[in-house]
Amino acid sequence: MVFAQGKGGIGEDGQTQNYYVNESVGIACGMLIATLHEAGLSTLTHMPSPMGFLREICGRPDYEKPLMIVVAGLPSDYATVPKKATEKKPLSQIASWL
Repeated sequence: MVFAQGKGGIGEDGQTQNYYVNESVGIACGMLIATLHEAGLSTLTHMPSPMGFLREICGRPDYEKPLMIVVAGLPSDYATVPKKATEKKPLSQIASWL
């Protein structure tokens, strides 16, 4: 489970405002998934809507927001990558250079 801590700071007091939470958690999740893949594991992410019930199930405080479920494990010997996942836009369609 991935939770974003909107308040709390290092002391986790639930009062101190944390900044750039979504950006930081997004980057951390991307690094986690890339690292798991590099270690030879497969991952599955899920973002149910609504997600608030996960806070209660996991016993997390109100100032934490559930963002993502990440499941990781060894892939089957017969696992494949869906064809659609290999289709990418060319760099010229997604980036511009100044």
